[in-house]
Amino acid sequence: MIAGDIAGNLAAVRERIHAAERAAGRPEGSVALLPVSKFHPVEAIVAVRELGITMVGENREQEARDKAQALTERGVDCGIAMIGQIQSKKANAVARWAAEVHSLDSVKLANGLDRGMALALERGDRPEASSSLPCLIQLSADGDTSRGGIAEPDLPELIDSVEAAQHLEFAGFMVVPPLDAEPRAVFEHVRTLTDDYSQRLSRPLTFSAGMSGDFEDAIACGSDIVRVGTAVFGPRPVI
Repeated sequence: MIAGDIAGNLAAVRERIHAAERAAGRPEGSVALLPVSKFHPVEAIVAVRELGITMVGENREQEARDKAQALTERGVDCGIAMIGQIQSKKANAVARWAAEVHSLDSVKLANGLDRGMALALERGDRPEASSSLPCLIQLSADGDTSRGGIAEPDLPELIDSVEAAQHLEFAGFMVVPPLDAEPRAVFEHVRTLTDDYSQRLSRPLTFSAGMSGDFEDAIACGSDIVRVGTAVFGPRPVI
């Protein structure tokens, strides 16, 4: 995938987002695009950064860590959001490089990330300017947490934990509809949940939903961030 191909793909995805915004009666630019660079080389991230993208999403800690280091070495200012499941033992590592976490799904992980942030700041692995880690809580729409996400009845305890953490910021919700679910019903429910907690906490919260195959539906249902990989970068390389 060369830079020119990425530029064309990115322009097409942006137009699809704007068309979905218009169809939903939403202001143009109200939906953020998070390109997912999993398995693609760091050069692909450099290419989208030159086209105005300031953050990409990654699913695997080791790959994301390596790319974050490579971007720093090249002087490329592009943040990486962790959007994949995180093992608690990887919390310290994630805290060193993540600009945001979009897959927080347990109190144990929240505590680990908070401790990891404190350690990273103490060691100088993170600048003081990024002393707070924005986190989206991933909701399990069907309660099956083996695929990532927290069951809805357990949300209050996790939100309280994040709110009490010194270095974490509860920024909103993320959801991936189960394969056998009706995506729009899932999106609409989590949008309502996001608005409910926004009112309770008296601050706006972000809702992340929608990928290459369904992001127009997600935008129609109120998603603020769409996570798009293949439509931007092309098919993932075979690893």
